[in-house]
Amino acid sequence: MPTKILIIEDNVDIRENTAELLELSGYQVETASDGIEGVRLAKSILPDVVICDIMMPNLDGFGVLQVFSNQPELARIPFIFLTAKTDRADMRKGMEMGADDYLTKPFQEVELLKAIESRLKKQRPAILPDSLTNQTDLALVEEALTFLDFEHSEADKKQQNLAKKAIIYAEGDSPNRLYYLVKGKVKTYHTNREGKYFITSFVKPGEFFGFVDILENQFYRESAEALEEVQILSIPVRDFKQKLSENIHIEIHFRKALTGYLLKNESILFSMAYQSLRKRVAQALVELVKTYGSEESGPVSMRLSREDLASRVGTATESVIRTLSDFKKEGLIEVKGAEMTILKPEALANLKF
Repeated sequence: MPTKILIIEDNVDIRENTAELLELSGYQVETASDGIEGVRLAKSILPDVVICDIMMPNLDGFGVLQVFSNQPELARIPFIFLTAKTDRADMRKGMEMGADDYLTKPFQEVELLKAIESRLKKQRPAILPDSLTNQTDLALVEEALTFLDFEHSEADKKQQNLAKKAIIYAEGDSPNRLYYLVKGKVKTYHTNREGKYFITSFVKPGEFFGFVDILENQFYRESAEALEEVQILSIPVRDFKQKLSENIHIEIHFRKALTGYLLKNESILFSMAYQSLRKRVAQALVELVKTYGSEESGPVSMRLSREDLASRVGTATESVIRTLSDFKKEGLIEVKGAEMTILKPEALANLKF
């Protein structure tokens, strides 16, 4: 079945020319002349990608994106803004609202096609069955290099295989490389003066990490450690910054990722301040399911120390163990040694207290 693309654009010439280009490239294309028509059509056909102008009558592009964000069936569709406006404030607004990419008119045909293919690749499952592990690892490396335009360059690309508990970078160091996780699991964490640590994020294959302090031109405020044997791809910071300055789409991607990182940790800090321990542990387990589980619903098994779970929740290890024991009695999880299986992620997500 061909990929469906919806173009929402009020300019007739741009709409028709873009549609013709995409049809010649093998895509199935539907068009709408304003935001209201575009939303109605999107609900009807559920496109694989949406290309939307910003300045339109009746409902502008920001309004369309807001509607998409509030509709579960539309929220996960890749959304590309297409506009004549080049103000970075507009780009930032679109990124913060959830746009996936931003093309400025007039654009080159190859720019549009690369933007669409990039969005489609990110929609495909990043983790495949173990029998395809090597192919998957290779595909992830190629995708990362392609996204950064490094697949044929002479940049200092480095691939590493690191053992469990290996430190990838340490708090207080000066960032010198951008990292991409090909295989395994990684945690990032901050350590206070008393030596206690708080996990700031979990990283899964197919994700960049170590970019937060690079973007903010600071020393690392967290450390990164392998939770299991990992394979990592990295490039020098100088090459990464050069790509940021040369390619607005790469800058948008990482600025959006930075915003998402900050919002997630703000939410966690709010939860630590106001939610019960039971609710906080449940939220941490749901986060792990969303990070390391497959696209399919159902039980998710993983190995994570009780100390690490406690450091994400912000409580004592003993308190986490007692809460997990309660969840086990309620049939929400199953524990066998170091392995924990989350049996009912939806029930944990909907806990009221």
